[in-house]
Amino acid sequence: MLLESVGEDTKTLRIVTRAYAGREGELTSVLQYVYQSVLTGQRGEHELSLLFQHIAAEEMRHLQIIGSLITRLGAPPMFTACPPYPVGYYSASCVNYAKGTEEMLISDIAAEENSVNSYTSMLEEMENPAAADVIFAVLKEEREHLGLLRRHRAAVSQA
Repeated sequence: MLLESVGEDTKTLRIVTRAYAGREGELTSVLQYVYQSVLTGQRGEHELSLLFQHIAAEEMRHLQIIGSLITRLGAPPMFTACPPYPVGYYSASCVNYAKGTEEMLISDIAAEENSVNSYTSMLEEMENPAAADVIFAVLKEEREHLGLLRRHRAAVSQA
């Protein structure tokens, strides 16, 4: 992903910061999928645990990408809802701590749908083509996560 062509841009910065460490941002996704992977792994749901691990790793990469984008746009990638301002620090209370498999999958599907909608909305607002390319690449992977989770939920429902 070419971030080198992205320069300081406060308007775009305000648009993308919500994807970083906001209530429904990438940091929440990383923590939620790690939590779910550990819990399902301990219950012997190894296929689902591996799926959650895979998605968590991709979400962690998204966190890195969005953090780098924020930096290129002119702010430090602080774990707040609105970098660079030290307000609204991230809280792990944003994570959905559902314990049941069905509840986890329902929550994750809703979260991925929200991510797809949020990134789509960001693209509609953006006037910065270089930043939009970065967001579009992340959006494609969020759509893939949504498909994986929907397929897994359908398989679990049929079992």
